Order: sequence, then C-alpha cells, then structure tokens
Amino acid sequence: MDGDGEVRRAATKEPPRRSGGSVDTVAWPPRVAGAQAARRHVRPLPTAKRALHIEAYERLKYAIITLKFKPGEYLNAARVSELLGIGHTPVQQAINRLMLEGLVDIIPRKGVIVKPVTLDEILNIIDVRLVNETYCARLAAARAEEIDIADMESVLRDTQAAVERGDIDRQMVLDREFHGVLSRASKNPALGELMRGLHDRSLRFWFISLRTPQHHVSVRDEHDAILQAIKARDPEAAGEVVRRHIESFRRNIVKQM
Repeated sequence: MDGDGEVRRAATKEPPRRSGGSVDTVAWPPRVAGAQAARRHVRPLPTAKRALHIEAYERLKYAIITLKFKPGEYLNAARVSELLGIGHTPVQQAINRLMLEGLVDIIPRKGVIVKPVTLDEILNIIDVRLVNETYCARLAAARAEEIDIADMESVLRDTQAAVERGDIDRQMVLDREFHGVLSRASKNPALGELMRGLHDRSLRFWFISLRTPQHHVSVRDEHDAILQAIKARDPEAAGEVVRRHIESFRRNIVKQM
C-alpha cells in the first residue's frame, strides 16, 4: 500500500477492484531445507508430486497476506488460475479453504472478494492472541527443548540480516517462523494449531503495521526478549514479554489505521 491514505481506504472497505496482481512467482511457505523446515513447522515449497489445490492455496494465501491482492479486491477465479498456471478446480478448492479461514468472502452474484481489513477485526484477533499467546509462551518457557531454542536463535539471526537488507517480505516470513517455533515449543498441539491460525490472520495487519524501519528493529528486539525469557526458563517473564509484544502491535496498528 502507498501511504496511510491507502491503508485507511483498505480498512474502510474501499470500492472493490478487479484482480490484476501477479502471483506467478509467489512461494509459500518459504524455501527452508529438510529437517530445519520440519522443525519450524514450515513445509517445503510445492513440488509436482504435491496436490495442486495445496499449491494453489499456499500461493494465493501468500499473495493475500502480503497485499499483492489488496483488501476489497475481487478475485476472478479464471484469472487466478491463469496466473498460477493451475487448473480451475484446485483454485476453487483453495478459495473455499481461504473463505473458511476468513481471508476471502464469496459475494452472491458478484464473485470472490479479498476480505476487507477492519479495525474491529484486528482488535478482536489481538484480544484472542493476548489470552492464548501469553499462555503459549509460559508453556514454552517450561517445556521448550534445546532444538526449539536453537531454531529461535536461527530465526533471529536471519531476521537481523533481513532487517539490514530492508527485506520486508522476508521479515514477514521470519516473523511467522518465530511464532511457529514458539507455538511448537509449548508442546500443546491443539494450542499450537490455534496460534498458527491466529498469527496467519494477523499477517495482513503486519504489513500495515510495520511501516517504519525502526519498528522492524523493535519487533526483532521483542522477539529476542521472548527468547531470553524462554532460555531463562521463566514462564512469568515469557508471558509478560509476549503481552508487551502484542500490545506494541496493537498500538502501532491503531496508529496506522
């Protein structure tokens, strides 16, 4: 988005636009090798052997999350199919899954629209994250294994490099990875699944929130504080730094909206 004005238009349901973006180079999840990918809950890139509807889902979701398809934009299924180089049926299956996740809506007699961003939705998700993610962090401080901590350290090293390059897309991917490892470290699969869903829904807001280089640095520092609390095996501190991290996100997104 270009400037705060466009952010506000997106947030207040600006008139829908027809899809024209390109998703032919979209890769979601990112390329992470073998065991490292498995540990971080990041699946490798789609291959010819993988189901086409999964590939369509992952690439279309990435395009929506990164605002290549903007809030309020109509998605023409035939055009998306052409851009992805994937048949209509897998694309429609992907759209149905994204609708269940709250990223698109199907408007009767009009088609598929990328769900507009609203401040109420953001604040509702943040409220749920505050309750669940602080608890997740407390569990992680008590239960994290050394491999979980090593993965968090690896993500933070990669994040520092991405911040120095000013690579926003890569920082978003790494933010997702960090929270994915945090969820896994709780050793509660049901909670981890819930947290991954909430965080994925927050990623569109991430692109709105992180509009200044200094805030990128703040997020990296907040992630480091979470890691230090987990390494210290201090559940209360871990929960508190996660709470501050989410509250910082809330303040920043309200300011941008």
